Amino acid sequence: MPIIAAIAFCHMVNDLIQSLIPAIYPLLKSELALTFGQIGLITFVFQGTASVLQPLVGYVTDRRALPYSLPFGMAMTLGGLVVLSHAHSFPLVLGAVAMIGMGSSVFHPDSSRIARLAAGQRPGFAQSFFQVGGNVGSAMGPLAAALIVVPFGQISLEWFGIVALAGIAVLVAVGRWYAVEGLRRMQAARARRTGPALPRAMVTMAMTILILLTFSKFVYTGAYSSYYTFYLIEKFGLSVPDAQFYLFVFLAFVALGTIIGGPVGDRIGRKRVIWVSILGVAPLSLVIPHMGFAGTVVLSSLAGMILASAFPAMVVYAQDLLPSRVGMIAGLFFGFAFGMGAIGAAVIGVLADATSITYVFWLCGFLPLIGVLAVFLPDVKS
Repeated sequence: MPIIAAIAFCHMVNDLIQSLIPAIYPLLKSELALTFGQIGLITFVFQGTASVLQPLVGYVTDRRALPYSLPFGMAMTLGGLVVLSHAHSFPLVLGAVAMIGMGSSVFHPDSSRIARLAAGQRPGFAQSFFQVGGNVGSAMGPLAAALIVVPFGQISLEWFGIVALAGIAVLVAVGRWYAVEGLRRMQAARARRTGPALPRAMVTMAMTILILLTFSKFVYTGAYSSYYTFYLIEKFGLSVPDAQFYLFVFLAFVALGTIIGGPVGDRIGRKRVIWVSILGVAPLSLVIPHMGFAGTVVLSSLAGMILASAFPAMVVYAQDLLPSRVGMIAGLFFGFAFGMGAIGAAVIGVLADATSITYVFWLCGFLPLIGVLAVFLPDVKS
């Protein structure tokens, strides 16, 4: 449990720093006179760099353990944060967010593997605990931006470097555990693994469905993380700090859903959690664009909570399909999630410039209907 808690804390630090990027979009938009298309490009570069390298990092660390790669990734994130605090041109902003994205791509695959190694017989719980650390960090970002960055300006981003330094120190300690006990557990798991692998056709079908479900989930939630503040400002006339507060509320409910999904999947089966959480949010997503302010805030928060409960179950389900590729699977799903969020944010930004932010939120309401594909997932028992 101490190792899982340490990894969850560092996931919180990593995602807190990441979530500062969309949280300061209104500030960057006004200071640098950016368009919605340029805002989408920032998200595309940031989440694109965070996604492309993750499967490769996971593949490499499946074959060769690198216990101290995690503090290196956090150090890269720290460097990007310092550059962003001094970035007063659009290209420099892109370079800074690319550094933060690369730090994230190094962090996620091995940290997910360590959470599973420390989990024993409760991998769903460990994955939820690990992921909720990230969700808490993501939820804290807009609040931190409203309380610190908006009043004190872009330079105040440097202050969050203290949090990153704490994360580096914790990850060095985790690396020591991984170098001894973690590697011992990996070798023991390989020795226990017996029996034939699952049929390739079953694995291919299941992975294809999971990737499509990941697409629907993260494009939908990416619309909220990048543009929910603009939506509330445009439709209901909120101030920037008030809109950031309600983004914090939405992300807090996402964190709650994440911590629910893994333990429930350990008890009732991961396929059921995936099926209910993704398709079950569709009725809410379809009516949110037609609601008033209170209804929008309440239903958006509930939709975020229900949808978020799927991802821990999806990652562990995929790792059960390919137990010898735990790091690669984690990198693939976290990387694909970031990538879909990046592409979705870029497309949504262009659509918002061409139409309106309220129109694209109405359009995104149809994405959770893809969840019907979950009925075709095979029943996989470890």
